[in-house]
Amino acid sequence: MQTKDMTTGSPAGLILRFALPLMLGNVFQQFYTFVDTMVVGQALGVKALAALGAAEWLTFLMFGLVQGLVQGFSLVMARQFGAGDDKGLKKAVAGAVWLSLGAAVLFTALGQLMLRPVLLLLRTPAEIIDLTLIYLRILYASLPVAFAYNLLAALLRALGNSKTPLQAMTLSSFCNIALDLLFVFGFGWGIQGAAAATVLAQLLAACFCFVKLRGSGLFSLGNKEYYPDRDVIKEQLKLGLPMGLQNMITAMGGLIVQSVINGFGVLFIAGYTAANKLYGLLEIAASSYGYAMSTYSGQNMGAARYDRIGKGLRAANLIGAATALLMSAIMVFFGKPVLGCFLTGDSVTVEGAMRIGYHFLLVLAVFFPFLYILYVTRSCIQGMGNSLLPMISSIVQLVMRTGCALLLPALIGESGVFYGEVCAWLGADLLLAFSYFYCMKKLRTAAGPAEI
Repeated sequence: MQTKDMTTGSPAGLILRFALPLMLGNVFQQFYTFVDTMVVGQALGVKALAALGAAEWLTFLMFGLVQGLVQGFSLVMARQFGAGDDKGLKKAVAGAVWLSLGAAVLFTALGQLMLRPVLLLLRTPAEIIDLTLIYLRILYASLPVAFAYNLLAALLRALGNSKTPLQAMTLSSFCNIALDLLFVFGFGWGIQGAAAATVLAQLLAACFCFVKLRGSGLFSLGNKEYYPDRDVIKEQLKLGLPMGLQNMITAMGGLIVQSVINGFGVLFIAGYTAANKLYGLLEIAASSYGYAMSTYSGQNMGAARYDRIGKGLRAANLIGAATALLMSAIMVFFGKPVLGCFLTGDSVTVEGAMRIGYHFLLVLAVFFPFLYILYVTRSCIQGMGNSLLPMISSIVQLVMRTGCALLLPALIGESGVFYGEVCAWLGADLLLAFSYFYCMKKLRTAAGPAEI
């Protein structure tokens, strides 16, 4: 099994080489959600597209929680791997497996119970609420699969292996696209078919990662050596819970914004949803640099190479800002053609939704570098073992996003909700900058200036 030591060598080169396979894998992952939305929009019309949009933040609420928890668990694995502690690594894997099993059962049950009441609370339009509900019920039933894939991929990344998750996601993406076309166009299963295709594709990705890890010796959970250690469990919960809550806080802000958007009607939801799909695709590089930075700083913390963390952060932020400017250009120059891929119907409906979506893209494009800086800096701090300050930055995002969404439409109209997104980035960036310097100051105090 391939691993990668990130405690020696050029920080910029290591981060780029680690991030690029992740980026490609995430492109494929986002691409099949892109295709889901495109197939639904073209085959089933604006109402079905709006139903997917109404489901988006509820999907992120639960699956973001899963991803955050597992990412927190994996930081302990990265630290043990960086320190060369094989026994500690096995205990960290065992703890992550048992924690994931328990959380999967709990979240699946809670998710099914909360869906309809929450959709009603969010003022989901009556003409799309049933479509949204059935789509979400299928996805929430697949939470054990989501835990399995995210845990296996996070373990591989903690060991410095970002290529296997890329291969898994590439395979599952093509599978998802084929199943989308078969289930929606071929079998006529509608929005249920799109949900089923996503679940089956993620199951394939999980199986692929497990096969690659099967011979690693990290999953012999019947042996007493692999039983979870109480101290390891506590450390994983200490890191995982704030990171999961961080994503939940982000989702809560999104849900409040979604409730405002739902009040603007199906046409606005459809345009906003179409723009969000392109936004999600162009955000991928940011999350990939974030994963790379998290593993990089985690391994260097484990190896006590504190001097390399700052160098890595500066390199990653420069790479991220340059990438963000390219993504901004794509939104400006190619936004309208991409939006047209999702929208079908009479010319007045399509033109109205297009206008809404493109306005949103222009607002995002101006401020996009700040989003990339947010991902990189937050992940660096998490990799250093502090998940509380990044969680607080998510609270700042929540306050900024929801405050703007609730107040600005009264002042400048419906488009006011667009500015909540960029205000959330700016507020979080400011807090994260102070947080990073605070964490580095603590390291200097503990380790001595010569080691930083």
